Amino acid sequence: QVQLVESGGGLVQAGGSLRLSCAASGRTFSSYAMGWFRQAPGKEREFVAAISWSGGSTYYADSVKGRFTISRDNAKNTVYLQMNSLKPEDTAVYYCARRPFVSGSYYVLYEYDYWGQGTQVTVSS
Repeated sequence: QVQLVESGGGLVQAGGSLRLSCAASGRTFSSYAMGWFRQAPGKEREFVAAISWSGGSTYYADSVKGRFTISRDNAKNTVYLQMNSLKPEDTAVYYCARRPFVSGSYYVLYEYDYWGQGTQVTVSS
């Protein structure tokens, strides 16, 4: 059984920064791509960023490109999301997820099999 635990959320003013972490259980973390998604109240869960198993490839939603950076430390079984220049529209619950496929799209929810419980990010104006 895989467990993903997010941390690092909180309240920050617009223009500020936060770094989210997602710690994964299990010894096969380095074999899987990982992603971050977010869900704002009343909206569907949406793709934010993803990273390949090696960390060599990264993918971003247009809305966060240039402001957010995804990275991973396979020795620590952890994936990170550095969020800079935060905007009120970034307010959401942020989820990390594991992607078990080697092909297909990194951008769609149904290609991820395990999810964390989420961490709240609130950006005040």
